[in-house]
This record gives sequence, C-alpha cells and structure tokens, in this order.
Amino acid sequence: MRRIDGRAIAATITAEVTAAVATASVPPTLAVLVPTRDEATAWYVRSIERAARKVGIACRVVQLEEPSRQDVVDRLADLSADPSVHGVICQTPLPDGVALDDVGAFIDPRKDVDGANPESLGRVAAGLSGFAPATAVAVLEVLRHEGVPLAGTRAVVVGRSTVVGKPAALLLLAADATVTVCHSRTADLPAVTREADVLVVAVGRAGFVGAEHVKPGAVVVDVGTNPAADGSLVGDVRPDVAGVAGALTPVPGGVGPVTTAVLLKHTAQAARGL
Repeated sequence: MRRIDGRAIAATITAEVTAAVATASVPPTLAVLVPTRDEATAWYVRSIERAARKVGIACRVVQLEEPSRQDVVDRLADLSADPSVHGVICQTPLPDGVALDDVGAFIDPRKDVDGANPESLGRVAAGLSGFAPATAVAVLEVLRHEGVPLAGTRAVVVGRSTVVGKPAALLLLAADATVTVCHSRTADLPAVTREADVLVVAVGRAGFVGAEHVKPGAVVVDVGTNPAADGSLVGDVRPDVAGVAGALTPVPGGVGPVTTAVLLKHTAQAARGL
C-alpha cells in the first residue's frame, strides 16, 4: 500500500502560491473570523497564520467574544466590503443556534475562499467559476497530485455535508468520474463502497470505514479528523484498511495540510480576481 504524503502535496501547492504572490501587484490579505474561544479552532487558526506568513499572504484574525448571529453577520459583511481584504473565512464552531450556511451567505462569493456561501456551492454544481470548500478541493488536489485517473472511474463518497461530501462529489463529477454518495444510513454500505476505485470518507465518525468496505487496490482518501482519548487525531478509516487499499491518506498528515494550502491558493486567486 502507498501512503499518500499530504505534507509533500501541500508543499508543492504552497510553492506555487509563493511564486504567484511574489509577482502580485497587491499583496493578498486573508481575514479569518473566529466566533468562539474553542481551543482546537485557535490551534487551527494559528496554523493558517503561520502558513500564510510563509507564502507572503497577510492574515487578519478577527476574534469575537460571545457574539450573536447579527454580530457574526455584520462582521462578515464588513470584511466582504473591505477592499483591502481578498479572502474571508468564518471558522466553526459557531455559537448555539447559528448555522454556517446562514451567516456564510453574507460573505461575498468573490472572497468566499472556503465556500461557505450557499451561492458558492450552487456555482460549483452549475459548473460556473467560484470557490468550493477548501477541504473538498483538497481531496481533488490529492488525487491529481497522485496521478489518479478520474475520467470514467467509479468514485464513492461517504458523507453528505455541504462542507466536504456534497462538494467533493460535485468536483469528482466535473472530473468525469461516476459518483455515488453514501452516508451513515445507506443500506449495505460495504457492498456499495467495495465498488469504488476511489473512496472518499468524510462522515465524521472515527473508524467508520474498515477493510470490509474497501475494494482491493482502491485509493482511499480519509477526510476525518476525530479526537482520540489520548488527545491525538484519528480518521474515519480504521487501520486495517491499509491491508487492502492501494493507496491511503493518513490522519494526520493527509488531507489536512492540503486543505490549508488550498485556502492560500484560493486567497491568491481571489486577490487576482479569478
């Protein structure tokens, strides 16, 4: 089995972004709205800041303290209207009763570098220009960098969220794969997933998919990041999959680093008006 090195893929993407930023007429700026004091979110935002700094992108972190829905909406609208800001991200978790697809609608689609605005997902579905959620794009970047053929390939996506599952399925479809979307309530899930040449697992449940779900030689992309009892992160895929799959993304070190690199790539593209 081939272990896919997400950090190496991310390094390739960030090198491209660094070169693009170096020749940009205006240095790109990414604004990250943080509506909670969640420690995991804080750690992730710090990693975005470090990565942005390395490629020459300014990162502006906006911390809100116990905001209402209106506070989040107002700040996202302000950042969208700010001509010095080129990309806007709204981090989760959000306050109780506040949904990302609701407040994300107030991010200008031209600056919506993490695909939070429902309009962005609609544009992806229609095959129009726009930013898909970075994690979904990262799945495709992993497959592209690994040279995995997609045209005519049978792909199965386990997970139907608007953050990963649905947009990943749309992007795979746009790449001419034949796509099936499954979820936790799919009847006889192993029978469906064993048909996949490319299996994307993004259900958000630790160890949800095991060897019995995987066709021998399949490429498995594990998008899950679930906290373990010892404080580490584990994926949605069990370790026994390594004995069956032809290639597998690890957790951590797989899709995660590529997602951050994609966010930076999207920000650089937004700054150029792409």
